[in-house]
Amino acid sequence: MLNTAGTPVVEARDVTVTLGGRPVLRGNNLTVREGEFVALMGANGSGKSTLVRALTGLLPLTQGSVLLFGTAVGDFRARHRIGYVPQRGTAAGGVPANVREVVASGRLTRRGLLRPTSRADRAAIDDAIGVVGLSAKASDSVSTLSGGQQQRVLIARALAGEPDLFFLDEPAAGVDLPSQLALADALRILSERGASVVLVAHELGPLEPLVDRAVVMRGGRVAYDGPPLPQDDVHGHHHPGGPAHDHAPHVGSPFDTFQSQTREGGR
Repeated sequence: MLNTAGTPVVEARDVTVTLGGRPVLRGNNLTVREGEFVALMGANGSGKSTLVRALTGLLPLTQGSVLLFGTAVGDFRARHRIGYVPQRGTAAGGVPANVREVVASGRLTRRGLLRPTSRADRAAIDDAIGVVGLSAKASDSVSTLSGGQQQRVLIARALAGEPDLFFLDEPAAGVDLPSQLALADALRILSERGASVVLVAHELGPLEPLVDRAVVMRGGRVAYDGPPLPQDDVHGHHHPGGPAHDHAPHVGSPFDTFQSQTREGGR
């Protein structure tokens, strides 16, 4: 069932992004409401990952506006309210670290660099590791984990900050079925706790039952926004039935600290 009553946590209007002189997003409207689980889908190159980066302030807009929790993205400072798991990330990042250390770094959005780790911090870190099913590996080096397990570490790192809004860019891409199932369990718990989730996915697999709403991108535009679709309709050549939402002020690129914290996780 579509959520039309919750408070908007993301409001994007006429979002247009140009990269290298070429428009890659053109006039997109999107609203995500409190507690919604939205799947942002489409073929490779359709613009879905670019849209997420624009919504989080990691890419400047050519035109359009984005509000996060009612605040313009360029003025948004409550970074702890946003969890971001980038595409094709690696938790190792070339730095020797165990699972707990990587997940603990996600707590920095809450406590800052200099404040000592509190009991609440430790509880949030333990909880995040438990949610993704890696409690038994908390002391293991992330370099020894499988790709799917490393992706779960990145989700736990974002979860440790106790965000209200989660953006995940293809978290299940290229990971085995057990890891996809573990990801689905983690996101189900997150959703049950009331978080809003925007999931970028080429295919949903085990994540499909979690989705409240599908948004399908084609050619840099939102071509469909409505109830979840059969996979064939998402990637078919015809336009799926339903409302098309295509559509604009300039914002800077906030989250500079946030971006630097997530950069080691990859794009």
